[in-house]
Amino acid sequence: MHAVVDKNTCIGCGLCASTEPDVFKIDDDGKAVSFAETTEENKDSVETCIEGCPVNAIHSED
Repeated sequence: MHAVVDKNTCIGCGLCASTEPDVFKIDDDGKAVSFAETTEENKDSVETCIEGCPVNAIHSED
């Protein structure tokens, strides 16, 4: 599974980057970016990020 951030929708709140810093970070433009694949170890927290994004900017692709 790979998490994808829609940068046009993202407001840069940082919830995903603070919840799962091994997958998400805030880029130079102030928006979130997914920079790593989801693993079995962080799958639950990535799903928490997807469900908790206040503007639904994150989705997963297999």
